[in-house]
Amino acid sequence: MNHQHLSSFIWSVADLLRGDYKQSDYGKVILPFTVLRRLDCVLEPTKAKVLKELASKKAAGLNPDPFLRRASGLNFYNTSELDLPKLMGDQDHISQNLYAYVQAFSPEVRDIFERFSFSTQIDKLAKSGLLYLVTEKFAGIDLHPTTVDNHHMGLAFEELIRKFAELSNETAGEHFTPREVIRLMVNLLFVEDDDALTKPGVVRTIYDPTAGTGGMLSVAGEHLTALNPQARLTMFGQELNDESYAICKADMLIKGQDVANIVAGNTLSEDGHPHAKFDYMLSNPPFGVEWKKVEKEVRKEHETQGFNGRFGPGLPRVSDGSLLFLLHLLSKMRPAQDGGSRFGIVLNGSPLFTGGAGSGESEIRRYLLENDLVEAIIGLPTDMFYNTGISTYVWVLSNRKPVARKGKVQLIDASSFWRKMRKSLGSKRKEMGEEDIATVTRLFGGFVEGQLATVLDADGKETARVVVEAGQQPPAAPEGGKVKLAPLSRIFANQDFGYCTITVERPQRDEQGRVVLGTKGKQKGKPQPDSSLRDTENVPLSEDVEVYFEREVRPHAADAWIDDEKTKVGYEIPFNRHFYVFEPPRSLAEIDADLKEVTGRIKAMIEGLAA
Repeated sequence: MNHQHLSSFIWSVADLLRGDYKQSDYGKVILPFTVLRRLDCVLEPTKAKVLKELASKKAAGLNPDPFLRRASGLNFYNTSELDLPKLMGDQDHISQNLYAYVQAFSPEVRDIFERFSFSTQIDKLAKSGLLYLVTEKFAGIDLHPTTVDNHHMGLAFEELIRKFAELSNETAGEHFTPREVIRLMVNLLFVEDDDALTKPGVVRTIYDPTAGTGGMLSVAGEHLTALNPQARLTMFGQELNDESYAICKADMLIKGQDVANIVAGNTLSEDGHPHAKFDYMLSNPPFGVEWKKVEKEVRKEHETQGFNGRFGPGLPRVSDGSLLFLLHLLSKMRPAQDGGSRFGIVLNGSPLFTGGAGSGESEIRRYLLENDLVEAIIGLPTDMFYNTGISTYVWVLSNRKPVARKGKVQLIDASSFWRKMRKSLGSKRKEMGEEDIATVTRLFGGFVEGQLATVLDADGKETARVVVEAGQQPPAAPEGGKVKLAPLSRIFANQDFGYCTITVERPQRDEQGRVVLGTKGKQKGKPQPDSSLRDTENVPLSEDVEVYFEREVRPHAADAWIDDEKTKVGYEIPFNRHFYVFEPPRSLAEIDADLKEVTGRIKAMIEGLAA
């Protein structure tokens, strides 16, 4: 059974709920029941063994917990003799029996159902006369691992979450990230470490501070298993939304991960892994969401702990907290001498350029670039996420850059690497194919510059697109056609993104036009600045400020000077500017010829009508 058939089968339960539940509340019933049935099926083969072990250890007066885990072969167990099919045998007591069955799970599983507020849903379904019908429906679904493997179970969860998020109008990207975006990010994280990751018995840690339903962690695990079946990826995460947390925890539980590593709560105000460091990290924080609710705690950490805390480099404006998650990930990097870390984070366009020199955003960019932490930034196509069509970017950061990357940043414009989806999912109309992902991975892994060659025939119709890496020849133009070249991958020095903002002052003048001089203190005898004539200039870090001033300012204002005390260093990454290709407008003769042709056709039509 594939995940789409499975999710639509589970979705059919909604027909029972219609009328008694609002559409936006269907997930409160369907999601916990799906988890319950999956756990029910996973534990079925060892059920008798667990119950036998429970009886013997109780009789011996021992704590049965470690023995029951060993008996189940998993990190969880259930001590009830009931399961969902058996619950069907007692319709009159279905509510009490179902509650008792859930309470018989080990503590980490009970926590999942508490986060779902499952007991509240049991009561509501019982009052509506629906509890038996819904339980019967789920008892009839075969979710045994031999029928539905972990991968397809994860996809089914994802499909259901997407549907419920759409029904409740949740904000963009809040629950999960499209799978192809995760695959791209995981490729970028692992591509430079393929040799190390293929060694037998490799153990690595991965962390997602905005774990959602655990999609990023799951795909990373699948990718590493494909590279090296003997490797082990220990997963850590934190999630704010209770339902998403419950699903993530259930998914990790089934996959044999230690669910104590998945923590509930707000990552920014209460770090669930305060002293941990990780090999790899992934995150898709909410775009453009303000952090006013946690402002007090974040500012306190910034002011009292400085660089000993997470937010030393600076704080972004309150209207967008995505850079706070980036700083949080920085604090989780292993020291370079202990092997270092690499992480990928999805951000919107704002963190690239918002804020002038001296602002929180600029200071964060300055810290990243002056400490040589940014490996690459990849621009994704628009309309890639389910509830937003905005431009998004994957930042790849590392404190263990290969020698070739030291002091450099690679920008890759993958905005044209997409195919149209057969059916739109909310705002998601485009997806990246395997070939697109492979091309971006190759450009990043090879650390090469490249261009995209678009081949057009004589009619201007596109016939081919070819990636031309540095040193390669572009394809030949067809007869009467042409080849358009556009930058695709570019490599810059870190300091190329830095600039000095200088303040240019001009003197006050009295009514006779004489320069007004200061009369007191340090200003005595010096020309006084006229604030109405004050201006600022941004000078690239690669250029001498005085040379720039003499060339660009002095010829236009001979009496101007620089107020050195107001000079600030800023950093911005004008991504789109580096990939803009100017296309000259058509010649006037060409436009005239078209106009004459159109005018001639209109004239002929009018004459035909007059006749």
